[in-house]
Amino acid sequence: MATASKTNVGDPEAPTRRVLPLENGDRLTRAEFERRYEAMPQVKKAELVEGVVYMGSPVRLRKHGLPHSDLMTWLGVYRASTPGILIGDNATVRLDLDNEPQPDAFLMIDPAKGGQARISEDDYVEGAPELVVEIASSSVSLDLNAKLHVYRRSNVREYVTWRVLDRAIDWRVLREGEYQPTTTDERGRYRSEVFPGLRLDPAAMLRGDLAAVLDALRDGLASPEHAAFVDRLRG
Repeated sequence: MATASKTNVGDPEAPTRRVLPLENGDRLTRAEFERRYEAMPQVKKAELVEGVVYMGSPVRLRKHGLPHSDLMTWLGVYRASTPGILIGDNATVRLDLDNEPQPDAFLMIDPAKGGQARISEDDYVEGAPELVVEIASSSVSLDLNAKLHVYRRSNVREYVTWRVLDRAIDWRVLREGEYQPTTTDERGRYRSEVFPGLRLDPAAMLRGDLAAVLDALRDGLASPEHAAFVDRLRG
C-alpha cells in the first residue's frame, strides 16, 4: 500500500499529528486501519477481521512460501487461458466496514464482464471476489474460523483452504448461505463451479508435483465448459 502523507497543506494542525502504528489485536475502524497501514510501508501484511487487527508473522518456505508459489502458478495458468478474469496475490479486499482481509490469493471475474466485486477509484477490490484461497497452518487457524464466517457472509462463492500442517486441501462452495464441502471427481480432482475448467488435483499439490497439477488443469482448459465460459466472458 502507498505511504500516506503525514502533512496536509493548509492544515495548521497537520505538523503535530502522529499516526500510531498498527498492533496485533487493535480494534479499529476500517478508515483508521487503512490510515495506519499506509503509514507503515515496511509492513507487508495486515488484516482487519471483525474489527480486529491481525498482522502477519515471518513467512517460512515449506510451510507457506512454496505452497503459495505453486498456488499462484496454478491460478496464473488458468488466467492465461481465460481472458476476462483477474487474480489477486495478497491484495487488500474491502468487504465491509469491519473487514479488510488480504487473502493469499483470489480469483475474480472482471467487473466489466459481470463480476460481483468492483475496483475502487483508489485501486482496491471492494466486495467479495468469487473465489478466495488461503494457506492455513491447521484447522484451528484464523482462516478456518473467523475469516471463514466473514467470507461466507460476504458472498465469497468458493473458498479453498490449504491446511499445511494437516496436509489437506478443502474446497467449499457457498449454497443457500452456507459453505458446503465439495468432493473430488472420479479422478480425484476438484472442479470449480464458478470458474469452469478450473480443476485441482489436491494430492499432486500436496506432494509438490506441480507438473501433475498443471496436467489436471490443462484437461479442464480443454473442456467444452471452459470454451463456453470464455465465449460468455467475451460477450
